[in-house]
Amino acid sequence: MNASATLNVFKLLYNPRLCMPQLTVPTFNQLPIPLAPAIKAIVIDKDNCISYPHDDKIWPQYNTKWEQLKTQYPGKALLIVSNSAGSSDDIAHKEAKILEDRTGVTVLRHSTKKPGCKDEILAHFIDNKIIEHPNEVAVIGDRLFTDIMMSNMMNSYGVWIKDGVVPSNGPISKIEKMLYTFMNK
Repeated sequence: MNASATLNVFKLLYNPRLCMPQLTVPTFNQLPIPLAPAIKAIVIDKDNCISYPHDDKIWPQYNTKWEQLKTQYPGKALLIVSNSAGSSDDIAHKEAKILEDRTGVTVLRHSTKKPGCKDEILAHFIDNKIIEHPNEVAVIGDRLFTDIMMSNMMNSYGVWIKDGVVPSNGPISKIEKMLYTFMNK
């Protein structure tokens, strides 16, 4: 269970635009690189964005795009933030270590799941002297109520991967897509 998402989703009653991305792409392969001149740092979700859900390696069809992203945003400028690997559910951060070895990218260790770990993300980029302001960060994810909402709460640039590695047809995903369609009318 993601208590952070459950509690934060009520903010949408006051401001439904919190879950609206600045850019929408069908899959990771359609991601423009670089994203925008002002973007200096990237947060990317793992499950269904760059990896098959609950897998610990880059989806094979995305390897070329992944290498382009790593080249454009090298070192600590690219950060994987997952609600599985690196989260409080990841015992001894075993999944995070495997993912780092396989991707060559840092996985954030965080005690609060998205969207609640926004301060930990900003601290990572500021402490590593990657950014000075949150608007220099892009958050890429497949969930409007976690990834994109967190991006907007951070005053960052949100990129929604609408279809992902595999289309998600779960009840929350259906609600997110209905809200997105409604908000774009």
